[in-house]
Amino acid sequence: MNTFLSVVNELPDGHPVRVYYAEGVLIQHLLRELSNANPRDDFQTYFNVFNQLATIELRFARKENQLFPYLEKHGWTGPSTGMWAFHDQIRDLMRALKKYNEEQDLDEIEKNVAYLMAEIGRLMSIEDARLFPTAMQLLTEEDWNDFYVGDEEIGWMLPEKPKPYPAQPEGGYIHPSQDHTEREHSFDTESTFHYDEGYMTPDQVNLLLRFLPVDITYVDENDKVIFYNRGEERVFPRSKGIIGREVRFCHPPKSVDTVLRIVDEFKAGIKDVAEFWIPFKGRMTHIRYFAIRDKNKAYRGVIEMSQDVTDIQKLEGEQRLLDWD
Repeated sequence: MNTFLSVVNELPDGHPVRVYYAEGVLIQHLLRELSNANPRDDFQTYFNVFNQLATIELRFARKENQLFPYLEKHGWTGPSTGMWAFHDQIRDLMRALKKYNEEQDLDEIEKNVAYLMAEIGRLMSIEDARLFPTAMQLLTEEDWNDFYVGDEEIGWMLPEKPKPYPAQPEGGYIHPSQDHTEREHSFDTESTFHYDEGYMTPDQVNLLLRFLPVDITYVDENDKVIFYNRGEERVFPRSKGIIGREVRFCHPPKSVDTVLRIVDEFKAGIKDVAEFWIPFKGRMTHIRYFAIRDKNKAYRGVIEMSQDVTDIQKLEGEQRLLDWD
């Protein structure tokens, strides 16, 4: 019996933990449907349920980019390594099953679906017994109030978007700290800054970074994430929870050693660039790391850049004319 459930039921609508538990109800429902779906008799039904369950990736991404960073700030780093690794095991199973689904390899599907269901069930039992109760003890109300914007950037498994938390009064007084409304002014509120080759306002800089077709994450010389650009279609999920987070907690455990080696060699001045390219979600992704150094060649951090290059790889010949007509 989950005694923590009584605590969850007392939480206000939209509270992040209550939303996680609403997703948990959906996951349990999907697991039951998956258990009853026989791919040999009705492959399409099984396939539809599996695809719904695959949206558990949104839950994992929110935990990794939102919940775990706040737990780290309160001194609990275990979930950022142990549970993230658990997520990756389930991701590997999902990836394998997607391949078997394409091939309709029924023997492998049946074997791996049973394993997948057991692993998800085990993960949820750890969440119930340890993760969420401890999070409720460690995080402050101010912490929970920060979640909604970042959670919304990543998304939820639920069919309907959860209510904002904390709730926004309709037509009533809104404290300035909770007022995120953008307003136009008839006067200049922001001055320009001089950059190497011109002048831009902070708003123009923000627009430039947002519309770049490249994901950028900036880690400073203290190994803390200080910036990421919020593009419309990011390759990898990011949310404001990673700001101030140590870079070693921002990558899956299986790739942390590689990232730390890159940072160490950049700091030592041995290397300046590292790059990789991997298939990701059916697309080819190019990942590059660049050492950042000031005019005195002192190390000031590293920029990680990720870009979907699938369509770029297909380019051949030349195109010199506009093809809009």
